[in-house]
Amino acid sequence: MIENIKKVAADERIRFLVVGGFNTAFGFLIFTSITLMLKHVPHGYMIGLIVSQFVSNFVAFYLHRKVTFKAKGHAMTDFIRFTMVNAVSYLINLIVLPLLVNVTHMNPLIAQFLILLVTTMISFVGHKFFSFRRTK
Repeated sequence: MIENIKKVAADERIRFLVVGGFNTAFGFLIFTSITLMLKHVPHGYMIGLIVSQFVSNFVAFYLHRKVTFKAKGHAMTDFIRFTMVNAVSYLINLIVLPLLVNVTHMNPLIAQFLILLVTTMISFVGHKFFSFRRTK
């Protein structure tokens, strides 16, 4: 049993999903809280999006660097690269979320959840092969 747990924990993809799942839930909680608090503010969900992504970027960087990819050294370079990869996902999010909400009249919470499914895949590839890449 313990050997199976160790084997699963050794898989970088599993660690990415666990850390990413935690950070996604954390960011989604922030997004949801702010969106609900600002439900009477026009486009309040966009404020929730910006704040949640800003805060969760720092949490995600720390956890992915230490837990997922176990990267050492080059912290500033890693952070800049990490933020660049996340910027792609954020840009997709900033464009697609208002389209889904305003054009298709989708609930912002559901729209954000669907977008997260796509941007998670983009993030893994970007972080593995760019953000925390080490030359051997």
